[in-house]
Amino acid sequence: MAVDRKAASGLDRLGAMRDRALAGGGDKRVQQQHSKGKLTGRERIDLLLDPGTFQEIDPFVTHRTTDFGLGDKQVLGDAVVTGYGLVEGRRVFVYAQDFTVFGGSVSEVVGEKVCKVMDLAMKTGSPVVGLNDSGGARIQEGVLSLSAYGDIFLRNTLASGVIPQISVILGPSAGGAVYSPAITDFVFMVQGISQMYITGPDVIKAVTSEEVTHEELGGAAAHGTRSGVSHFVMESEDECLAGVRRLLGFLPSNNMEDPPVLDAGDDPGRVDDSLSEIVPEEPNRAYDIRDVVKRIVDGGEFMEVHRDFAPNIVVGFARLKGRTVGIVGNQPAYLAGVLDIDASAKAARFVRFCDCFNVPLVTLVDVPGFMPGTDQEYGGIIKHGAKLIYAYAEATVPKVSLMTRKAYGGAYIVMSSKHLRGDINLAWPSAEIAVMGPEGAVNIIFRDQLSQASSPERTRAKLIGEFRDAFANPYIAAGRGFLDDVIDPRETRPRIIDALEMLQSKRDSLPPKKHGNIPL
Repeated sequence: MAVDRKAASGLDRLGAMRDRALAGGGDKRVQQQHSKGKLTGRERIDLLLDPGTFQEIDPFVTHRTTDFGLGDKQVLGDAVVTGYGLVEGRRVFVYAQDFTVFGGSVSEVVGEKVCKVMDLAMKTGSPVVGLNDSGGARIQEGVLSLSAYGDIFLRNTLASGVIPQISVILGPSAGGAVYSPAITDFVFMVQGISQMYITGPDVIKAVTSEEVTHEELGGAAAHGTRSGVSHFVMESEDECLAGVRRLLGFLPSNNMEDPPVLDAGDDPGRVDDSLSEIVPEEPNRAYDIRDVVKRIVDGGEFMEVHRDFAPNIVVGFARLKGRTVGIVGNQPAYLAGVLDIDASAKAARFVRFCDCFNVPLVTLVDVPGFMPGTDQEYGGIIKHGAKLIYAYAEATVPKVSLMTRKAYGGAYIVMSSKHLRGDINLAWPSAEIAVMGPEGAVNIIFRDQLSQASSPERTRAKLIGEFRDAFANPYIAAGRGFLDDVIDPRETRPRIIDALEMLQSKRDSLPPKKHGNIPL
């Protein structure tokens, strides 16, 4: 009986300690968190993972600091909840900073806990989701808290391209804390509660006299539209964590696996008559490339990435015959789909992610060229445009492109052309490839003739018409083999699916090297 009493006592103690760990910073701190319209770290984990699957790691860890009175203020688990569980039946590792404990600040042991789950994720080939809500480094621990950040940054870097890493900003993230999310693959933010910045409004005012609010400086809108730091901006925490689950459904668990296959019940041989009329006859008239995407992919489902940043190019995930593909498309509905600094960097990063994780690329091309102007040149359009060239040329995943209307100048080469190892390059009859559009070409080629014409405008119109008939079509490029076929727009979906199925066994490689030197 003595053994039984001892066992019972041990279980009682275990239960009591678990209750303490689950309490976090206590009821008062939890209520304060809720009063701000925010969930606790554990509540967020419950929303992210399949019900009942979370297995916590290190719930009894406490900080080791005795300075500044912290020796008497220990909370089991400290300021982060860590562990693993399932999302749609697939293993995911997670850490959630707990703002109810020391404001979610990063201590030495917080860093150790985060690093432990990241190491396990690498060993098991599983994604990592970080739920960030922190006041930053724990000042009382000095360099120990800074070293914790460094240890996390290192693991972010080593895991890059090996396992998917997703950061969810659900509160403040300031100073060095922003760099871990910046290294990860995707960043989610929520309107009204997420902020990211290197230096806060008070420091900015003291140094530069500039006055700015927290939201203006580092809110979800700022990073979703202007900086491009945030890939997804959501209206609520529930919507945000549902978005993370949806994104994980498109991705493989690691770089040695293929993405999961999900049959949407959409006929692979489906044709769509509306595609024949989607591109306007007028060459300068806009249309929305998303309309093309949604008519081609399974069930019209398209998870757009960076929706409000650099909208002149569209990127995101979809499925074709149940298999994940990465979509990249010029957007004629915004700036005519021109490539500028932001669009080039946005697309290049997405292409490289897809290549890391075995996601085939489908590129929809309608591009008038690169954006002209001193702002672009001084901002480095040459360097940033080269990123997109580098990304497509380096990518070894299957690459299928479809030219819907035009591709002029260097932008033709950049957009997954045959010259950058595009595997299958298709075009609609409305497509045209040229150094520039007919109007510009006529003005240069026939400059002397136009200057001597009795009716320059009539002569120009005639020459433009002749040039368009002779050169503004896809058949010269097809005749050279730069396009593999010119297809009926209605048959786009089955033709792309056939190409991707043929390419499933594709093998391609890069020259032996440590790594390339992408023009950053």
